[in-house]
Amino acid sequence: MELNYKSFGQGEPVIILHGLFGTLDNWQTIARALADEYLVFIVDQRNHGRSPHVPGMSYPLLAEDLREFMESHWIYRAHIVGHSMGGKTAMQFALSYPDMVDRLAIIDIAPKAYSGGHEAIFDALLSLPLDEMDSRQEAEAFLAARINDPGVLQFLLKNLSRDTDGHYAWKMNLPVLHQHYRDILGQVTGDAPFDDPVLFLRGGKSPYIQLPEDEPAIRSLFPQSHVETVAGAGHWVHAEAPQEVVGHLRSFLAG
Repeated sequence: MELNYKSFGQGEPVIILHGLFGTLDNWQTIARALADEYLVFIVDQRNHGRSPHVPGMSYPLLAEDLREFMESHWIYRAHIVGHSMGGKTAMQFALSYPDMVDRLAIIDIAPKAYSGGHEAIFDALLSLPLDEMDSRQEAEAFLAARINDPGVLQFLLKNLSRDTDGHYAWKMNLPVLHQHYRDILGQVTGDAPFDDPVLFLRGGKSPYIQLPEDEPAIRSLFPQSHVETVAGAGHWVHAEAPQEVVGHLRSFLAG
């Protein structure tokens, strides 16, 4: 699996993984900010961005993709940062390949299974008649009638591309993501805890990490973890408070 990526800077390697419906570009601001101290890779996970569209979407598969990516770039140990779905990939990777992870930073996700929350988004995206779209504005108007959060709408529209013939298509593999949505919501498991330092960074307005309810599950898998909160931020912490996220990451990665 040859994952699409960009890299910035030099130094110890840091790999950043985006969330569901995201792309590596969502993390470019953070990557550039860290690049004065680290060699930072931002990666499109399978079925997202410009990475391959393939069958299968599970955390063991995503963790294996990351292992292959690291080995193909002669990286045998790195700091791993993951947001949402990417955070679960990062957790699974750390549990499966602990010797390949230095410090682990998880952004606004817990290792537990979630009940849902993206059903309306899937319905809207799947109902968009791409073959009938004559302009990006037409697609935006269609989705705006079904998705009432302007920020989420603009985030999703970053996935809309147009080929040289003028036809619109999704960068992400929408059918496979929909088919495996329950796997994406699923919990992360491991045969043994990951014993190196872990930062869980949550948005103060986000429901994804609940305190103190989620702490036992987090500590059972990541006993050297601690949770920090970015006050006033929601689930897209890195987009809403990039300077604070960079500050937390710098402090944590420096040890």
